[in-house]
Amino acid sequence: MANRKAIAAVATVCIAVAAAMTVHGAAVPEKIAFPAGYEKWERYGTVDRYDSKQYRELYARPEVVKAVREGKPVPDGAVLAMAIYAAKLDDKKNPVKDASGRFIKDKLTAVTVMEKRKGWTDGIPQDWRNGDWQYASFTADGKPNAKANANIKNCFVCHKPHENQDFVISLASLSGTLPGAKVARPKGPGIVSIGEFLFGPERITVKAGDTITWTNVDDSPHQVTVQGETTLRTPVVLKGQSTSLTFTDVGTYGYICGLHPAMKGQIEVTK
Repeated sequence: MANRKAIAAVATVCIAVAAAMTVHGAAVPEKIAFPAGYEKWERYGTVDRYDSKQYRELYARPEVVKAVREGKPVPDGAVLAMAIYAAKLDDKKNPVKDASGRFIKDKLTAVTVMEKRKGWTDGIPQDWRNGDWQYASFTADGKPNAKANANIKNCFVCHKPHENQDFVISLASLSGTLPGAKVARPKGPGIVSIGEFLFGPERITVKAGDTITWTNVDDSPHQVTVQGETTLRTPVVLKGQSTSLTFTDVGTYGYICGLHPAMKGQIEVTK
């Protein structure tokens, strides 16, 4: 009887695992262990997230950073960790900034991890597979974040547009090629700056046949995605880079950042 119960228990576990595999294809966050001691690795970047009022720190082992900065591909076995902190807020719920204008971190809220292993993702559909990368989310105390991991496909979808940089959104920081100097916000007719996770101006009016140019002044990459019957996507733009679209049909067009959907803008095209 005991053996039968044990067999039944094992069968139940196997069914649960199979169900998870069915939901996520071969996206299995359970493959990734919490990277204990990540805070002692090399911190290769920081990000102020104005949209979510977060401060984020990016970590990798020194040998991974060294390899990428020597022009080599991100090596097999690489683990990239992102520590997510709530930004310290003032009495008006706005992020407090230090002398350099950067957010001041408060409480650690989560740690997200992406890990690269050859053959890990063979069962994932090609339309959202990210090469050999898998993803996992952990709570501040290093335990798997069950809610976030149940929707781990979102990580693959978010990183998919970055296929030409091995799906690593922060590759410019990892490779040491992210511009360090502050980029001025451009102004003028048909010009939109992307800064502090906002489009400025948020609403713009142009005439049919005019071109709109977006320039990214954020450390974070962005992507303009015009919504409608036909979705238009610009290339991903890094800090200091610009991208343009020409509108020939009269109408009103809503758009978002393809990487940060909470960022929204509107274009009115007149005769």
